[in-house]
Amino acid sequence: MKGETSVRAESLTRRFGNFVAVDAISFEIHSGEIWGFLGPNGAGKSTTIRMLCGVLEPSSGTAQVLGYDVARDPEAVKLRIGYMSQGSSLWNDLTVEEHLRFYAGLFDLHGAAGRKAVEEWLDRVGLTERRSELAGELPGGYRKRLALACTVLHRPEILFLDEPTSGVDPVSRREFWDLIVGFADAGTTVMVTTHYMDEAEHCNQLALIYGGRIVARGTPDELKRAPDVGVTVEILSAKNTSILDALEDVPYVLSAALYGSSLHVTVDRREDVEQLRRLLGEHGFPVDELPIVTPSLEDVFAALVRPA
Repeated sequence: MKGETSVRAESLTRRFGNFVAVDAISFEIHSGEIWGFLGPNGAGKSTTIRMLCGVLEPSSGTAQVLGYDVARDPEAVKLRIGYMSQGSSLWNDLTVEEHLRFYAGLFDLHGAAGRKAVEEWLDRVGLTERRSELAGELPGGYRKRLALACTVLHRPEILFLDEPTSGVDPVSRREFWDLIVGFADAGTTVMVTTHYMDEAEHCNQLALIYGGRIVARGTPDELKRAPDVGVTVEILSAKNTSILDALEDVPYVLSAALYGSSLHVTVDRREDVEQLRRLLGEHGFPVDELPIVTPSLEDVFAALVRPA
């Protein structure tokens, strides 16, 4: 069951001169959801999240976060949220513990309450043993953990995480997502932007953004099964690169990309699968059958943003 609405955006727009970075997008985020904003770099994800956090004023449209209008009352929004930007504010010459003590003070957590919060979050993000290390000496994954701990120290009702795992190794990414899922399980609403398609599988709801516009939304499973995504087949061949070249200008092929050691090719209709099989044979890549598979979110995105 959906919870109360934590975020509501209506025709939210941001222009920089003549450039429209976010183009009249509308959506809702319900309490307790992990709501993913998925798209390539430059699609408008960070601009949207900065507007919702009261950091950047919308050019037009409206947005409410926890009932507060982000344009009229940005300070009220900032006091009630946690915001972790791509370039999180860490100081290389402060220790891990000094960072947490500083942020505790910012949110009026003093004395015993502040010490308790610092100890709790050192433990929850696995930094107790590194409490005396300088932030500038931490590996990338641990810097992200520290930034997250600073973001959630005051127990905000909603977290805005902008590309939180960018630049860290796969193991650290997985550990970081375990923390995010834990927050959501405890009732915290999470809006997270990412361009990592595999991370989007952790989200309850997704919105795909491209060129400043939302091109699709739904659960990961709903997006994969949407009729306008087409039909995805798997090709097993030792000549993947040559096959990709052969399919480059085929009108009924919506997308084609490497997927592990195989190729995923998305065609417009189920009737096109046999046509594709014949085409491969004509180009010297005979296959007996083309099994239909569930598309990845990367397949979905590529099919939806194909040139008109």
